[in-house]
Amino acid sequence: MTIRAYAIAHLRDVDLGEAIIDYLSRIDATLAPFGGRFLVHGGDVAGVEGDWGGDVIIIEFPDRESARGWYDSPAYQAILPLRTEHSDGVAAIVSGVPTGYRAVDGLAALLATST
Repeated sequence: MTIRAYAIAHLRDVDLGEAIIDYLSRIDATLAPFGGRFLVHGGDVAGVEGDWGGDVIIIEFPDRESARGWYDSPAYQAILPLRTEHSDGVAAIVSGVPTGYRAVDGLAALLATST
C-alpha cells in the first residue's frame, strides 16, 4: 500500500515582490514530474489556537520518495531561494496515513517511543 506524502509550509512576512512572483510562476512546472498538486495554497486561515499569522501551503505527492525527489530536484532548488530569501517560515515533508486510519491505531507506537 502506498502512503501519500505532503510538503507543508507556514510562511510569514512574505515580500510579495518580483522574486515571489517569479517563484509562483515557476513552481507548478517543478511539481508536475513528481505528481505533486496543491491542496492548500494560502487562503483564509481561521486560527483556533495560537497565532496563525501567515499562509499555509500543503502540496500532496503520491509518496514520500516523490515529495523528496521534488524538493531535491534541480528545477525546484533553482527557484527555492526566491522564496526563502523573501519570506520567513518553516517547511517540512510528512507522510500521510492509510485510508481508515484512527488515532488509536498509532497509540502503541507512541507508547513504545515514550519508554
